[in-house]
Amino acid sequence: MPHLRFRAVEPQLVQMLSKPLIDELEGHMQCPREDFTFEYLYTTFYHEGEVTQAYPFVEVLWFDRGQETKDAVAEIITRQVRSAIGADTDVAVIFTALQPNDYYDNGQHY
Repeated sequence: MPHLRFRAVEPQLVQMLSKPLIDELEGHMQCPREDFTFEYLYTTFYHEGEVTQAYPFVEVLWFDRGQETKDAVAEIITRQVRSAIGADTDVAVIFTALQPNDYYDNGQHY
């Protein structure tokens, strides 16, 4: 934990970003490297009855670490995705705060 889910990007991009994102995020999140997970979700987006392209969408599931950390994490993710895809690319970063007593690892909650 944290868990980053990527939509509307290629799986190779998620693989490529997984190391540099951990390199930069682990200090901000105060989380060991082995606790990060990255997931590629194959998705299809629609608009007005047609299949459409979407901009990169990154969902961060985590234990809330405050607004300042959230702002820094969103900036880091956005910057790294843009550096890989293009500087003018819109990037959505969405945070979902998990409660420690709702997150179980090997049958035990945090």
